[in-house]
Amino acid sequence: MGGAVSAGEDNDELIDNLKEAQYIRTELVEQAFRAIDRADYYLEEFKDNAYKDLAWKHGNIHLSAPCIYSEVMEALDLQPGLSFLNLGSGTGYLSSMVGLILGPFGVNHGVELHSDVIEYAKQKLDFFIKTSDSFDKFEFCEPSFVTGNCLEISPDCTQYDRVYCGAGVQKEHEDYMKNLLKVGGILVMPLEEKPNHADSGKSRLVHLPPVAVRSLQDLARIAIRGTIKKIIHQETMGKNGNGLKNPPRFKRRRVRRRRMETIVFLDKEVFASRISNPSDDNNNSEDIEDERREEEETKPSELKPDPPVNFLREKVLSLPLPDPLKYYLLYYREK
Repeated sequence: MGGAVSAGEDNDELIDNLKEAQYIRTELVEQAFRAIDRADYYLEEFKDNAYKDLAWKHGNIHLSAPCIYSEVMEALDLQPGLSFLNLGSGTGYLSSMVGLILGPFGVNHGVELHSDVIEYAKQKLDFFIKTSDSFDKFEFCEPSFVTGNCLEISPDCTQYDRVYCGAGVQKEHEDYMKNLLKVGGILVMPLEEKPNHADSGKSRLVHLPPVAVRSLQDLARIAIRGTIKKIIHQETMGKNGNGLKNPPRFKRRRVRRRRMETIVFLDKEVFASRISNPSDDNNNSEDIEDERREEEETKPSELKPDPPVNFLREKVLSLPLPDPLKYYLLYYREK
């Protein structure tokens, strides 16, 4: 599935395309998508396809198309402090993006059938925490993953504010899924009418992680990092006058959008609707080419965007504190 938007050259361009196509509509979801590079969740030999709006599968490892994930994120209406359960958590890509929105006082649990995928997800989560500068821009709700069949969750498990199931759910299991929700919660899942009689193998109850209370030491770290971020924000407002981000120093090239047709099958009848006119490409191709040549002529070859600065890390390292405390405040990160 996928292919709703054109391919990007990098993660930011992929997000730009998803925004233009209205798959990403809110700032919280946009920030989460930009913070985690989709390519980091691909095996090295497949990374060339990471910014295409297509699903990817290799063995048991699976990633849904970006347009699917963005629709899911928007539909979940995520807010800080909520509890989230991801049924079929896979690589952990979605769970990690959700964790950036839930914040330090949320709950973020995932259930995955395949143990090798759980290990893969833990490796990717560890890589994100240790190496990504985006990590320091958020207070993260770290996901916890357990192995098991999502249809065999222990009946004494806690309920969640938000639940997502990526696999098709048969009608007979609809109430089971709804019972995982708190009152007023949101469940997002594909519901299938056809029964599935496949044998899932030996039954074993899945016990979800307990809802842990953070230690006083951890709460102190969250409070200190939050205070430092406020100071950085105030300093930025003082320098820039309004605290807004500086305008980009370069213009992103214009991307030609794919023209899509929607075909719906209903009771042996076919309804087709065109959402854009392919002739637009012919009418605008010369303008696009002229724009491209103009950009190439006017753009200095040496002009490149400044590398991002991790202001939180710089501020922490400049404080008159013992090194072990500095490293603790930085989660012992490598960068």
